[in-house]
Amino acid sequence: QVQLVESGGGSVQAGGSLSLSCAASGYPLRNTCFGWFRQAPGKGREGVASIYSYDGSTYYADSVKGRFTISRNYLQMNSLKPEDTAMYYCAAVFGPCRQVIADRDFTYWGQGTQVTVSS
Repeated sequence: QVQLVESGGGSVQAGGSLSLSCAASGYPLRNTCFGWFRQAPGKGREGVASIYSYDGSTYYADSVKGRFTISRNYLQMNSLKPEDTAMYYCAAVFGPCRQVIADRDFTYWGQGTQVTVSS
């Protein structure tokens, strides 16, 4: 069993930055895909970024490329926009990441942390 706990959300003005963290425990995590997802009110869950712990390969949604950076434990978000406002979730699945970041492919989920970007 894998436990995931997110932290680091908050409120920021447009153009600002936030760093989200995902604390993972409960199982050896050397061959694991970690992903970040977000869900805004009234919208579906969107895959934001993922990273494969074995080789560090990463994937990003087009909407965040060049602004967000994923590492093993963090999601660094720069140049934030009001449309980035959402609940952000960390997720994990054993094995390599797929190029498309889809929630159906992930097994373990955190509780989420809120990010609010004001204009």
